[in-house]
Amino acid sequence: MAKKAPPSFEKAVDELEKIVKSLESGDLPLEKALEKFEAGIKLSRYCSEKLDDAEKRVTLLMADENGETIEKSFDVESE
Repeated sequence: MAKKAPPSFEKAVDELEKIVKSLESGDLPLEKALEKFEAGIKLSRYCSEKLDDAEKRVTLLMADENGETIEKSFDVESE
């Protein structure tokens, strides 16, 4: 059986949000709630790793020729 490709970051966040909502509703039986909780933890770790990787890439791209990090503010509003 082929291994399933990991979801995109955005899909993982969407699924995590759905899991949180279903757990917060309190309507799930214990076993189903535990399954959802486990899936949520896995998605949370996956998203955290993706964010860490993105931060490392941005830091690498923002390094000068000596490897020193160049700090620049990123203004989302202006774009």
